[in-house]
Amino acid sequence: MSNKMSKPTMNEDSYAPLLSPWRVKAKISLIFFVIIFFLLFSSTQTGVDLGQLIWGLSNMTQIFDKLFPLNFDVLGPAFDRLFETIHMAIIASTFSTLIVIPVSLLAAHNITTNWFIYNTTRLTMNVLRTIPDVVLAVIFVGIFGTGVFGGIVALFIFSLGILAKLISETIESIDMQPVEAMRASGANTIQAIAYGVAPQVMPQFTSFSLYVFEINIRASVVIGLVGAGGIGQLLMNQFSFNNYGAVMTIIIVIFFVVILIEYISGKIREAIL
Repeated sequence: MSNKMSKPTMNEDSYAPLLSPWRVKAKISLIFFVIIFFLLFSSTQTGVDLGQLIWGLSNMTQIFDKLFPLNFDVLGPAFDRLFETIHMAIIASTFSTLIVIPVSLLAAHNITTNWFIYNTTRLTMNVLRTIPDVVLAVIFVGIFGTGVFGGIVALFIFSLGILAKLISETIESIDMQPVEAMRASGANTIQAIAYGVAPQVMPQFTSFSLYVFEINIRASVVIGLVGAGGIGQLLMNQFSFNNYGAVMTIIIVIFFVVILIEYISGKIREAIL
């Protein structure tokens, strides 16, 4: 005769109070009211006024009157600067993808056992990631002057910080048993990384690289506003001359190109993953 495990009663089950419906509802309600409190407090501190928002939206007709009709004379220079923007993103993404390989390995605690090297690399990447791309562009435009070179350097550092975090965390989550087996069989560090680590992270590595390329396309437009080259610089020039029809034309061109690049990149990621 087999003994069946009897189901514990509510008094005997130590997890029952945590799973009771009223406790779950109370926690959800508490979180909801805390969020509402901080939202209202932040709105009060920053002077957010819903009436002012509605009044501002009513002025949209004046903005659209200035943005239309479109100025198609700017299409030629816009496409020239657009290709320049794409070139900037390609160069910055390529070099950051290459440099991030050793950097991400040094920033992964399961690969780098040296405490000083690991923490120094993580700290450096964290510092780079906290600096906005526009601030980087201002710094390097001040160093190298206006033009694409300062923008490429800014995008490179910006991309490196993002990729290092994403890929190092991916490396830290891999299965270390194949790596340990290879080391036990006499493989050196490079062989263990090439045959034990790389196959596990390659799909995510490719996906993250494409994702950063998409980000660089959008970021290169923004940093162009501070003189770092690309279509953003042309956009700022037209805006400074109050040529709003040309501004709207450039915005539409940027919109469709970004959508196209995201679509192609998404299809490539789907094929890889």
